[in-house]
Amino acid sequence: MPLIDMMLRPGPEWLSAIRRAGILVAAIAGYWAYTHWYEKREASELRVRPIRLILGGASGTVLVAIPIAVLFALGDYELVLFRSASPALWGVAVLIWIAATLEEIIYRCLLFRVLERAWGTWVALAVQSVVFALVHLENVEHGGAGEITTMLVSVTMLGLLWAGVFILTRNLWVVAANHAAWNFTILLSGVPLSGIEDWRDLAPLETRYAGPDWLTGGMFGPESSLLVIISVTVAVVLLLGVARRHGAFLKRTQI
Repeated sequence: MPLIDMMLRPGPEWLSAIRRAGILVAAIAGYWAYTHWYEKREASELRVRPIRLILGGASGTVLVAIPIAVLFALGDYELVLFRSASPALWGVAVLIWIAATLEEIIYRCLLFRVLERAWGTWVALAVQSVVFALVHLENVEHGGAGEITTMLVSVTMLGLLWAGVFILTRNLWVVAANHAAWNFTILLSGVPLSGIEDWRDLAPLETRYAGPDWLTGGMFGPESSLLVIISVTVAVVLLLGVARRHGAFLKRTQI
């Protein structure tokens, strides 16, 4: 990284993206090595399936865009300014995709699968979703009890959502596309992304809250909106129902 910085002078944002790309390559290589030498199987979840990947990304966008659009229509989100898209959004999009992929490797490909193999799909679903939510506590470290509780419920449901996508597809790239598209859609809407305000100035929409926190999501953003939580809950029920009908649930390993 120091050599790249010295020779190419890419700037802090691109240097950060290059660093994250290196981490991603190392993580994927490490995961492949784990499945190949420890589990002694082909890492089928690393196969790139273009059509499913596109559908995964599109569904992630639609799932969060619809409740956000409803919040604008109800006046709980107000458009302050529409500005042209910043070229820096490309770099942010890459960072979001890398971060989403790394999270899916950790929480769905590793934690969820290991727990599922040992304890069955239901236990794995519950444990990984709660762990996923607890990790996000630092994003609302200055929030009150209500905000923290709402965030934990919200992110637990998101953990179930992305685990549901993984159960149905058994593919890293599909669930990562869904996750990344979800995050990027929130960013483009000009509201906080999982409590992060850093990129709001780059969004093509400058948005302000005009409704109560239980609808807007407050400091954590739309993911803590009751409307989004209900939408995700419905999606989880449908996904898990389809997965069960297709026999995608596994039982506890007999020891």
